[in-house]
Amino acid sequence: MAFDIARARAAYPALGEGFRHFDAAAGSLVAEPVARAVHAVYTGAVANRSDAFAPGRRALEIVVEARRAVADLLGADPAGVVFGSSATSLTYLIARTVAASWQPGDEVVVSRLDHDSNVRPWVQLAAERGATVRWAEFDPATGELPTEQYRALIGERTRVVAVTAASNAIGTRPDVPAIAALAHAAGALVYVDGVHATPHQPTDVAALGADFYVTSAYKWSGPHLAACAADPALLETLHPLKLRPSSDAVPERFELGTPGFASLAGVTAAVEHLATLDPAATGSRRERLLTSLAAVRDYEAGLFTGLVDGLAGIDGVTLCPAPADRCPTVSFRLGAQHPAATSAMLGDQGICAFAGDYYAWEYFHTTGLRDSGGAVRAGIYHYTTADDVEVLLEALRTAAKAAR
Repeated sequence: MAFDIARARAAYPALGEGFRHFDAAAGSLVAEPVARAVHAVYTGAVANRSDAFAPGRRALEIVVEARRAVADLLGADPAGVVFGSSATSLTYLIARTVAASWQPGDEVVVSRLDHDSNVRPWVQLAAERGATVRWAEFDPATGELPTEQYRALIGERTRVVAVTAASNAIGTRPDVPAIAALAHAAGALVYVDGVHATPHQPTDVAALGADFYVTSAYKWSGPHLAACAADPALLETLHPLKLRPSSDAVPERFELGTPGFASLAGVTAAVEHLATLDPAATGSRRERLLTSLAAVRDYEAGLFTGLVDGLAGIDGVTLCPAPADRCPTVSFRLGAQHPAATSAMLGDQGICAFAGDYYAWEYFHTTGLRDSGGAVRAGIYHYTTADDVEVLLEALRTAAKAAR
């Protein structure tokens, strides 16, 4: 059954403004059911959690339902879902807590393919604790993150291996299960940045071998909120800094302050929305999510092939190398034009595509592109159309001709 793009787009009122969106890697548009759920909380009798009266019980239930929803999305345990304001803040929280037991000579493995939020917290905590940082390098010719190098990088002193499920710069999907197996064999924990991967494919944290998996709801049609999923038994062994009167239960002890109930309701609505993207999907919410996100993956892959082939066919466009089997994200440059100028040129035509390093600092520093502006990033999302792709390509063709 073909993906019903018209039906998918109908859920996003903002698309009516007419912009061509290739910017979902930085943040997707919000689905209408999400906005409705958030509005309902802000206009309803919900203030804070209590089991003494109905509005307080509503707040309690909102939190419970949001944990269940994220658990269904990721194949995780609701009792191990921790919410935070962003993936960056959650990673700092987990890194600081995990690193409290590190000793001088312990090691952490990070990758130069990752978003800086899964690099800098570990590097900074290693420096603070006297631990050693070991770097996994990507292949600049292919964009791959070779798995074999981890055999030499991981040892008996390795405490954490941090790796992305998909590069937010070029889409590369490392072999996380194989990397995790090597880490676990050495007794190390695995922290997976799933922010870029989650919107584009079914996710199973157990199959990935992730001890921690972080994701951001605003990358999958939801509000600006993030979640980190872990085994509750693992979280029980960790003790973050917290206020004395706040709950010491898991996962609550990792959540600082009163949660945003409206945003949490939006998270649940976003997961429910994702589960409906294939109207033929049946079964539990988890089963419908797997079916719908598989349909999304296939639809996006088809469009993305046309985008990449089209970009490669434009004289003057240079693509950042990346494997064919990747998330639908491509980075490129247009001749000698500064990427920011290319982004602005496209923006003047109503085409939204970010330029810069998108916080993939190590990737762009290693390639030598960061100091000259990074690159332009175009990503496919499940509301992107073939016409969107052609409009982008035609704008670049015209600009390339004008530059010759």
